[in-house]
Amino acid sequence: MKIAIFPPNSLILADLVERRGHEALVLQKEIRKKVTDAEIDSPPLNITEEEPIKGLKYAAIEVPSGVRGRMAIFGPLIEEAEAAIIMEDAPFGFGCIGCARTNELCMFNLRKRNIPVLELTYPTTREETMDVVNKINTFLDSLEDKNG
Repeated sequence: MKIAIFPPNSLILADLVERRGHEALVLQKEIRKKVTDAEIDSPPLNITEEEPIKGLKYAAIEVPSGVRGRMAIFGPLIEEAEAAIIMEDAPFGFGCIGCARTNELCMFNLRKRNIPVLELTYPTTREETMDVVNKINTFLDSLEDKNG
């Protein structure tokens, strides 16, 4: 199954998803397509003029172009998702995408998709961490059961 993760660049969540045999829909794969493109010459400014226009599908014209540009990349990942894992209150190092409004819009769109969503709070202790990993594994296993 294709699993959207949030934050969408969390290597930790991506690894957990892929270890259970699912495909993690992650930002890195999408950015790689753009960074290796010859028309992109100065990463991390790796969006073209077209991205904010594509982002209009996901965010209104009044929304800052940076949000629309990010949504041009995140939006298709959200649409492709068959399930999602959302980690809230994670520190920047866990996978920050750099824009609070984009974060809110992504989580809103994931929640309204009517797909299975596991929402977790970032763990702060060893016991909480073990509990979070167990919840993620149980969630992913339940998706396998539904797909049979």
